[in-house]
Amino acid sequence: MRSDVQHFTCRIEDGIARINLDRPERKNPLTFDSYAELRDWFRNLHYSDDVRAVVFTPNGGNFSSGGDVHDIIGPLTGMSMKELLRFTRMTGDLVKAMVNCGKPVISAIDGICAGAGAIIAMASDLRIATPEAKTAFLFTRVGLAGCDMGACAILPRIIGQGRAAELLYTGRAMSAEEGAAWGFYNRVVAADTLEAEATEIARRIAAGPNFAHMMTKTMLAQEWAMSIEQAIEAEAQAQAICMQTEDFTRAYNAFVAKGKPVFEGN
Repeated sequence: MRSDVQHFTCRIEDGIARINLDRPERKNPLTFDSYAELRDWFRNLHYSDDVRAVVFTPNGGNFSSGGDVHDIIGPLTGMSMKELLRFTRMTGDLVKAMVNCGKPVISAIDGICAGAGAIIAMASDLRIATPEAKTAFLFTRVGLAGCDMGACAILPRIIGQGRAAELLYTGRAMSAEEGAAWGFYNRVVAADTLEAEATEIARRIAAGPNFAHMMTKTMLAQEWAMSIEQAIEAEAQAQAICMQTEDFTRAYNAFVAKGKPVFEGN
């Protein structure tokens, strides 16, 4: 995987990619270029064995303020319908790329996490926040629908239909306390330990069976549209595939030897 990106920062070490938006002076807004580059990076991640987990971190005390008012929202007001649809499909493609990248994604959220920034957090597998985190799906506050980038499909599955409806209709910020109580955040930690906590979770995941993690992430996404019968059959097939991996054999041999397995992702 490339770490020499232009429109966000990326550092890859020990199988963990740490990425963040790099405009802290403006609370890390997204631009046309950063949307596209993030989309392409996560698409390529699906084919990489170098990265086993991703940590999306804040920068300068904030996660992301969403789409840049001047660089994105202003130009959108002058676009044709065809151009607008091209843009909205591109932003949705970022979420699809994150969901289908095959690697667990952890968002470490501090400060402002709004608009498309909140969507990035929502599309992650795990979310850790500080008490100062303020997450807002504020699309209605700029005259748009709350149904952006999969929010009406994904958010209710995380926090429930009524709570999601409230946030999407009002655009108000969800506090860290609410986010933890509602299940949006896996945990809330002090700001000075946020990245360390997120990295430790990523480290534990990266030390696990990478192929099996990919299968778990795939099933978590695909089973939304399945009946219980279909899901059970899909999981039977997925598990049978995982039973053919060397990691499964390594785990058995380590158990017999009363040792700890060292997974290699195959």
